[in-house]
Amino acid sequence: MHAYRPDLADVALAGRVIASHYAEPARRLVSLGGPLRAGAASDAEVIGQVEAGDGFEMLDDSLGWAWGYAGPQRLVGYLPSETVGV
Repeated sequence: MHAYRPDLADVALAGRVIASHYAEPARRLVSLGGPLRAGAASDAEVIGQVEAGDGFEMLDDSLGWAWGYAGPQRLVGYLPSETVGV
């Protein structure tokens, strides 16, 4: 529910969690629905589903995976980069 990893966290969490860097999430729209995953791998645990047109607050996009949070529940996870639009 809170977007943080040891190397990166949502700037809204500054002062509450320790991370190497903090970032303002970039608002994106999901272009192709599918599973939101716990890790940056196609076999990582599925923690939710996103639909085309859903909002995605992206904090990182590297190695083919976008990391951020989606939906009204703000589920934190990974989507394939190609499924996240501009």
